[in-house]
Amino acid sequence: MAAPLSATGLSNSLHSTFHGSWATSFAGGDRAMLARPAPASVRVSRPRRSLPKMGNVNEGKGLFAPLVVFTRNIIGRKRFNQLRGKAIALHSQVITEFCKTIGADGKQRQGLIRLAKKNGEKLGFLA
Repeated sequence: MAAPLSATGLSNSLHSTFHGSWATSFAGGDRAMLARPAPASVRVSRPRRSLPKMGNVNEGKGLFAPLVVFTRNIIGRKRFNQLRGKAIALHSQVITEFCKTIGADGKQRQGLIRLAKKNGEKLGFLA
């Protein structure tokens, strides 16, 4: 059975912590907030960009980094970068052919190439 209704039409089990009326709440401390004008403009600064770091951030990190650094020191930086560029190009072609075989679109292919770059960084191939 439902609880009996009081003279106001509400159940005796329902009660409120609000004491007073809307008029008294506006007449109190809240009124000062309502009377204050809104700020004309809010100045927001742009987030600061970190400056690009010179040099290789992957230097000496990863499993293959010592081998990569050793090879680069033996054959020279210019020749090493040429070989690395060819290897990266070949790997990108392999990824492209794989994507054609499985029917992946260009966006998925780009995602796989980015993943290969990220993995190469972690393993130290880009040291």
